[in-house]
Amino acid sequence: MAFFWSGNSATRHGLRQVRSAAGRLGSYAAFWLRAFHQPAIDLTLRTHSGLTTRIVESPGLALSQSQLDELVSQLRTVAGKTLPAGDLTYGIFSGERERLSRAIVTLISEEATGRPIAFNALSVMSVELDGEPQQVTHLGLVMVDPDVQGQGLSWVLYGLTTLVLFARDGLRPKWISNVTQVPAVFGMVCDTFSDVFPSPDAGARRSFAHLQLARGIMREHRAVFGVGGEAGFDEARFVITDAYTGGSDALKKSFDAAPKHRDEQYNAWCARELDYARGDDVLQLGRIDLAGARRYVQRDVPAGSLPALLAASAVLALQRLILPVVYWFDDTRPFGSLRPWRGNGR
Repeated sequence: MAFFWSGNSATRHGLRQVRSAAGRLGSYAAFWLRAFHQPAIDLTLRTHSGLTTRIVESPGLALSQSQLDELVSQLRTVAGKTLPAGDLTYGIFSGERERLSRAIVTLISEEATGRPIAFNALSVMSVELDGEPQQVTHLGLVMVDPDVQGQGLSWVLYGLTTLVLFARDGLRPKWISNVTQVPAVFGMVCDTFSDVFPSPDAGARRSFAHLQLARGIMREHRAVFGVGGEAGFDEARFVITDAYTGGSDALKKSFDAAPKHRDEQYNAWCARELDYARGDDVLQLGRIDLAGARRYVQRDVPAGSLPALLAASAVLALQRLILPVVYWFDDTRPFGSLRPWRGNGR
């Protein structure tokens, strides 16, 4: 037996008024939140005295051609101070929109002159895990103008952007990957992120999830980190053999030239496991989660930069948490799969 309640006409009229008022309230709130909401991050922070840091997500999609050309020019300026011109031909330096649409660029510049001095270029890769697509954030290429090395930029270049993405995506754990032969970077990844493999830590283990992701990355995404198809991959150690053949040749270093970590265990692991004469790299996989974010904030972020970072992270997190609620009350337009759209009188 089915029951239906219709109420009298006055009650129905009152309900329509309430619904209409709620819809207008939601529309107004959605308008103001959309005024500062962007589909992709384009955030500028003052992370050091006299320096600004800009984080741009998917510049190949979000920026006009002139803005994109300017950004790529700034990246090439920093690279030109580090390597001979023309030595890097892969990834973001190509200027191709398709490649830059998957990139997340962190650029540090002098506030007074606008001169770029350092950058980190992350990439987002889609890799299958347990039969479902999984987004993996590749930590990517880091370059610093030799004239400003030693000014405490590492906390921005090696962790800030992943923390911002973690906050923006509702504090959900995110997989990260890293390819390097530099002991200082290898150790930084082990110290900052959770569930990292490989690592000299006694508790580190290669899970089946690590192996699935590593296989998918090596099968489909070698071009992201400039490794040629002829490079081998040791699945037991996660070591890429003869890695510098796919456009990243100029980045190859000897063990003596590679920057070392203050903790000797990371230097010893790289010296033991990597053949620097051949040009080996290590592929690391881990996750950014609440524990990793807490370690990063407590250990790496300078006290003077913490308020601005926390404020920006809070805004990004609130956007992700509050906007769906506001959009729900705005019945004037569809919002993707959030709810069905009733148009054409339906």
